[in-house]
Amino acid sequence: MSQEIHTGGCQCGAIRFRVEGALGDASVCHCRMCQKAFGSFYAPLVSLRDAKLVWTRGEPKKFQSSNAAARGFCADCGTPLTYEAPDGVAIAIGAFDVPANIVPKIQWGVEAELPYARDIPHLPRHGTLEDPNAVPFLQSLVSYQHPDHDTDVWPPK
Repeated sequence: MSQEIHTGGCQCGAIRFRVEGALGDASVCHCRMCQKAFGSFYAPLVSLRDAKLVWTRGEPKKFQSSNAAARGFCADCGTPLTYEAPDGVAIAIGAFDVPANIVPKIQWGVEAELPYARDIPHLPRHGTLEDPNAVPFLQSLVSYQHPDHDTDVWPPK
């Protein structure tokens, strides 16, 4: 039986990682510290439990966000990557190459949940190219984001 392998990294590709073994619990944290660390409504994280984290390219810079926790991020592009506490390491779900398979099962820090966060799923939904006025601009974009897989030809020349 083969061991689970999960890969991921930051937006610019300066940092890449591999997780060897089964991931732990996936969650969403609404606490104010997580909101600030992710610049978002909440932080989606998955714990590593007994899985092994290997940095395959670069390593995150750390910010000691409290007396008990540090947060790892890419110093080049700012992508939030880790939450590191005495009980273990968690990785940002969006930093994985295949985040759709990592489903949060619980929410924490709900006392700080932004009042409109629950209503977001009920907002009107549109595809990126549905605004005809934006199509020419959007089609002219060239992404410099690292692809969702490891490659030896990064960054682009």
